[in-house]
Formats: sequence, structure tokens, C-alpha cells
Amino acid sequence: MAKQRDRVFPSRDAIVAFIRANPGHIGTREIAREFGLKNEDRVELKRILRELADQGTIEKRGKKIAEPATLPPTLMADITGRDSDGELIAKPAEWDEEESGAAPKIRIHVPRRPQPGTAAGVGDRALLRIEKSDDSEGAIYRGRVIKVIDHARTRVLGIFRKLPDGGGRLVPVDKKQAGRELNIAKADTGGAEDGDLVSVDLVRSRGFGLASGKVKERLGSLSSEKAVSLIAIHSHDIPQAFSPAALREAEAAKPATLAGREDWRELPLVTIDPPDAKDHDDAVYAEPDSDPNNKGGTIVTVAIADVAFYVRPGSALDRDALIRGNSVYFPDRVVPMLPERISNDLCSLVPGEPRGALAVRMVIGNDGRKRSHSFHRILMRSAAKLNYAQAQAAIDGRPDDTTGPLLDPILKPLYEAYAIVKRARDERDPLDLDIPERKILLKPDGMVDRVIVPERLDAHKLIEEFMILANVAAAEMLEKKALPLIYRVHDEPTLEKVHNLQEFLKTLDLPFAKSGALRPALFNRVLAQVKGHDSEQLVNEVVLRSQAQAEYAAENYGHFGLNLRRYAHFTSPIRRYADLVVHRALIRGLGLGEGALPETETVETLGEVAAQISVTERRAMKAERETADRLIAHFLADRIGASFQGRISGVTRAGLFVKLADTGADGLIPIRTLGTEYFNYDETRHALVGTRSGAMHRLGDVVDVRLVEAAPVAGALRFELLSEGQVLPRGRHRDRARGDGPRAQMQEPAKKYPGRSSRKKDRASANNTAGRSKAGKGKSKQGKSGNNGSGNNQAGQAKSGKGKSGKGKSWTP
Repeated sequence: MAKQRDRVFPSRDAIVAFIRANPGHIGTREIAREFGLKNEDRVELKRILRELADQGTIEKRGKKIAEPATLPPTLMADITGRDSDGELIAKPAEWDEEESGAAPKIRIHVPRRPQPGTAAGVGDRALLRIEKSDDSEGAIYRGRVIKVIDHARTRVLGIFRKLPDGGGRLVPVDKKQAGRELNIAKADTGGAEDGDLVSVDLVRSRGFGLASGKVKERLGSLSSEKAVSLIAIHSHDIPQAFSPAALREAEAAKPATLAGREDWRELPLVTIDPPDAKDHDDAVYAEPDSDPNNKGGTIVTVAIADVAFYVRPGSALDRDALIRGNSVYFPDRVVPMLPERISNDLCSLVPGEPRGALAVRMVIGNDGRKRSHSFHRILMRSAAKLNYAQAQAAIDGRPDDTTGPLLDPILKPLYEAYAIVKRARDERDPLDLDIPERKILLKPDGMVDRVIVPERLDAHKLIEEFMILANVAAAEMLEKKALPLIYRVHDEPTLEKVHNLQEFLKTLDLPFAKSGALRPALFNRVLAQVKGHDSEQLVNEVVLRSQAQAEYAAENYGHFGLNLRRYAHFTSPIRRYADLVVHRALIRGLGLGEGALPETETVETLGEVAAQISVTERRAMKAERETADRLIAHFLADRIGASFQGRISGVTRAGLFVKLADTGADGLIPIRTLGTEYFNYDETRHALVGTRSGAMHRLGDVVDVRLVEAAPVAGALRFELLSEGQVLPRGRHRDRARGDGPRAQMQEPAKKYPGRSSRKKDRASANNTAGRSKAGKGKSKQGKSGNNGSGNNQAGQAKSGKGKSGKGKSWTP
């Protein structure tokens, strides 16, 4: 033991042993308490922990500390096989092997009498509770099944291709199953026509030859883009139909009354949403504070539809909502979390109709900081339904018949309140990325009309910031009441990612000197330096990729991107289950009546819910992204040979991914088609570099490309590069590119794409490589009811509850 100020300080081995015994559950405070350290010892303890983290001995996850590659006590896992004793082996469902190495093995303990819903098998996805194991055969965790989420698939989704004999073949839509066609006998076609999207049950699988299948369901023809979203819905097993019991409960529900509520029907709350929103679950109002002790302050009120009044814990509606986890938004349809009777009727805050709501009244000082808040269960009546552009036009001097009468009494106070809260927002300095977002607009027949980048308005920012305030207030209130809740958490970037970012910024001569705690302001300073420069888009993309992904958790470790200590989703219970849980907890904590969180809900049980809905959120993001890719591939399928301008959005060992400027479409340029020399993958520079010429193709470069192939079903595009690469100056980096250092990637010399002969040879690669994961290539809005939402250039602070989905490694608030 080392001595410090005449007190015994724990050794590093003792600290590590304590962390190992409590993986993922402790932080600096718990370590100090365990070893009896005083306040003045904290500096030395933090120094030791920082050194242990730098050495890779421990890993910091928000405010919690664990051994590297340790797993949380509750997680979603895929059951991959059995060991020699026949016991099930699983691995984490969300695991990046490229970043974190091989996934830890989990040996599943199966009790003699398993509980209903916990009988799992190979191929299933299950929610597990795990703990460390002393297994000598490589499984460092043991776990038990809490709930089976998805059973192993025996059904395949694909395109039916009719054969002359009346039978057919199934071409799977899943890129992982590319080339694994199924044979469909004439008697098993189910009346499917050529080009139909069908669901097929596996009949048998041979060791040789094609496996056989039987058409179970015809889902529609792919002759219209309206069927494209069906591919994502069925391939990701997104539930579409509600249970009969849930539909009966929804139809039997009655409108809320004044019973147990405050009467706020005279308060002129207004909704401000996208123009095509079908549900309106949040309304706002602001007025100057008349309190002489808060001169220059304001009072902001946010009212949220009272979904908890209709969706009671344990009901059929509740069970269906938890399975979905969230609504899923496609350009042509919405797969809602709740039936329309609830989401589009009883819980939609339409003008002139009394509606139940849970409201938070927040008193804001003239410095923009929240001084106090209070929650109320109310009956309200919306004064108006506005869209973002409409509200902004009125403020800019162009009111219409609806906004004219609202301008002075309602809209101006809202914008004045936003100007006040923005002061605190700017002082807080959250992560401020500028990533353009695109929205696909369809024609009435379901075909793609055009792709636009919605204008970023103060109206968007106003709603976003008010929703952030409300979400923070909800988290603070529940912590004050010592009630369990589901937090929205976002961890800080890992040391490895920060180091990689530093190395990349060095290539642009941009300083990134990290000293002390990591804060969003550190990234914002870098982003400010490149504002308006050619490298702006590139740096924003790389900074985005350095971020962790936000998720739900029952234990709080803060929200790094928003720079907030505590944060919970409260503002969209119509479309997110996490918000519904927070509403129930507030009702319980404040004694607001029916629909409260049950007393049986604990941190442990909510941890299970958080793990489940984090997975459903990522499922929705992936389905939305894949649908956008397929729609754009359909849109461009008849433009083979056309030239486009784009930007390199991804650099991998397989080649270059390019995002087109006009549509935002992503496609691959295979590395073998780049030129007549070898190209090395320079991970630091995010570039492919020619070993002979030094020509460099780097992330963010503007390039001209020619469309070579489009595979609409796979959502894949393949391009030919027309632009020349930048030539590196002679020196250390060019020498490395020539091959004097280790080669990260080597490929056979290839000529420029020559024409038809090579096209035929490369055709299969479009399905296998053009659609591969394009990690981190931007973000897509998860907006409301058939709308992908407004553009958002502040790294996802979108309605802060209205949602934003990140691609790749991005985070969402």
C-alpha cells in the first residue's frame, strides 16, 4: 500500500480487483466509499483511474467503470450454437467486432422448469441476465433467459421468379442470403406471379443443390415503390397487425374528462409540426414571467398527450407497444406503436377538441436557466395546428389567416422565450454537428418524385429546445422522487476513437489537444475552425463517426452530446415506449391518478425494458435506412450510364462509398476498378492511396462518377470513378503509400472500368458489396407520422424527443 498524507491509499491491484468484482456497477464515488477515501484523495484516485484506462486495464462507460469488454448485467443476445455438452452458447446482439474484438461468449443456464416465454434454441434472439463466470472452456459469462424476443427464422422473404414449368425460384432480398435461391415447386407457388414479393416457408434443405420452399404469403408486386417498404417491414420482423385484444381496448377507450385533472382548456397551447404530420402529441405556450424577482424571465409550458391514461401497464395495448418499442416511419407509410384510435384520435392534440395531457410548467430566468418546474395532469384544448414553415413565415412578417391572430399573443412570446433559453443552450455548448439531411418525396402513385434538403428554421430549433427542457425536467423530477426510470443516455467517445480522431485531424493541421475531462466543446472548437472551408463536410463526418450511439438505460451516465447530466425521453409517448414509462413514473411519483408505474417495476426490470427497446429502435433505424436506399435505387435504375457529382462518404478496404449530391444516394466504387496500380487503405487519413502515383481518394472529396449498375431490391448502386485523385506531396505519408510501411490493403492491378465484358463479370458484386454497411454515413430523421421530419443540423437535437436516427456510429438524443 502506498502512503498519502499519513493515510493508507489502496494499491492499483486492490482497485482493479474491486472493479472486477462489480463490473459495470461502480464509479469513482463507490470506489472512494469502499476504501474510505476522503475528498482530498479524489484527485489521486482519478489520476490512478486515468492511468489504468490509458493502459487498457479498465474502461470508463459514462460514470461507471468496468474491465474492458465487460458486458452490462442485462443485454440482448443471439444464441449461436451449443457446446460439447449440449449447452446453449450466445453472443451479444449489438457488438462491433472490428472495434472491440471478438464478442464474449455467454453460456446459458437452462433450468429444469423454465418460465413461460424463456424456452430458447439455436438461432433465437433473447434478453439475458448475465454475470461473470469462471468457465475454463472460454465462456467468460453465464446467463439466464429472461424472455425470447425472436425465434430462429424458418421463413425467407424474396422475389418470386416464375419458371416455364409453372414452378419458380425465390431470390432472397436479404443481402446476407444473396445467391442462396430457393426452389419453389409448381404446387407450392401459392398463385404467386413473376416479380411478386413473397414470404416462403423452408420445406427442406439439402447438403447439395437448392433448398426448397413453399409460398406462405403474397405481399405485393414490386412494380410500385409502395411495396418497397414491405421488404424492410418483413425482413426485420416489424409487427404490423395489432392483437385483437389490443384493438378491442383501443376501440373501447373513451375521451378523457375533467375527473382528476386541472382545467387548462382556456390556455392557448399550439402544436407546431411538419406539414404532413398525422398525430400531434406536443403543444407549447410561453409568456413573460410577472414575478418581480424574475425580471426578464419567461414561463414555458409544454403539454404532452396523456397516453398513459389509455395504455395501462399489463394491458393488451401495453404488451403490443412494448413488442414494437417505437413507431417506424417510411416515406409511404407508418408502422405505429399504438393503434390509430389512440395515436391519431384520442391522443392527437387537434385544435378545438378537449384532450388529456401531462404538462410541465417551467420558470426560466433571464439567463436562460430553468429556475423551477411543476408537472400537471390537465384537460387542454389546442388553439391552433401550425407547421414549422407557417410559424416561421408569420414571425418573418408573412402571417396567413391562421397565424395572423396568433402572432402577437402566442407566436411572439414563444420566439422571445426561445431567445432566452438559447442563452443557456449556447453556454451549455452541446455537440453542434452540421450534417445535411434529405427527405424523399413521393408522387401519389408511390413513385419517387424528388429528394430535398428541408430548410433549417428557428421554428425547428424552438420546439427542439423546449422539448429538451421538458425531458430534463422529467428526469430531475423522478430522481428527486427516487423513482426508477428509463434514461436516454449517450456515452462519451472511447479513448481509441478520440485518438483516431486526433491522428486524422493532424493530417489537416488541426489541433485537438485534449486536457482534462472530455466535453462537446472540444469537438465544437474543431468544427468552428473548418466552418465555410472545403474540409467542413469531411470533418463533420469524421467527428460524427467518433461519437458513441445513444441508447436507453435504467442507470444514468449522462448525455454527452447534449452535455446534460440527466436526460429522459418524455415528449413522445405516442411513438416511443420509453416516454410512456416516464409518464407512468411521473403519475406514480406525483400521485396524479390512474395509469401509474406499478410498484413492482424496479431498476432491474426497467433495465430489461431499456435493453429491449434499444434493440427495437436500432431495428427501426436500419429498416428506414434500407427503405430509403431501395427507393433511390429504384429511382435511378433507368439512368445507367449517367454521370453524377457526389462526395466520398466512406472509405473501406472494399473501395469507396460515394453519396450523390442531388439525391443523397449511396453507392460503391469497388477498389479493383480504381486504376492500374495498387491502392493502400490509409485508416488515419480515411483514404485509399495509390502506391505508384500517390493519388489519394479521401473521405469528403468531391468526385464525378458514372452509374454502372443499380440493384433496386438490394438497395445497391455501383459507380465508376471519373475524377482523378489528389496527389500526395513527397514525404513520409507518400513513402508509406508507396509500400515502404505495412500495407493495410493490397489488390491486383486493374484497368479503368472497360465496358460490357467487365460489367458482366462484376454484376454480382453489386448485390454483395454495393449494399454493404456504410458505417457512419450521416443520419436520417425519425420524424412523425409519415414524415421523416425536418432537417436538423445540430447532431440530433431534433425535438429531442421527436427523434433523430443516426447512421452507423452516430448518436441520437
